[in-house]
Amino acid sequence: MSRKNYSEEFRRQAVELYESTPGATIRGIAADLGIVRGTLTGWIDQYGTGTKTHVDGTRVHTPSRPHGQRPGAGDAPETVEQKLARLEAENAALRAETTKLTTEREILRQAAKYFAGETKW
Repeated sequence: MSRKNYSEEFRRQAVELYESTPGATIRGIAADLGIVRGTLTGWIDQYGTGTKTHVDGTRVHTPSRPHGQRPGAGDAPETVEQKLARLEAENAALRAETTKLTTEREILRQAAKYFAGETKW
């Protein structure tokens, strides 16, 4: 497998897409762009602003790796308020994704029903 080289402009645009898309996940954006999730995470660490557009449209501070990130020697432990805010944002993002998937599923179901009626077997 060959290593792909991406332009700096592409990298910055990918990070901007992640940070400006409400409720976007690293996994989702990476899949949409056809890149590896770890690659996008590295770009976010390098080019990111440390803020992200929340589902409700507000800008919130979010680390690029909220899950499984081990606090280093200089990191302060997460407070209860920070943890609550992080979990509420995560919950809202998951609810938005669920709503989106439910809508897409319903559209596909209606399309399948329509096209099944069109065929004269």
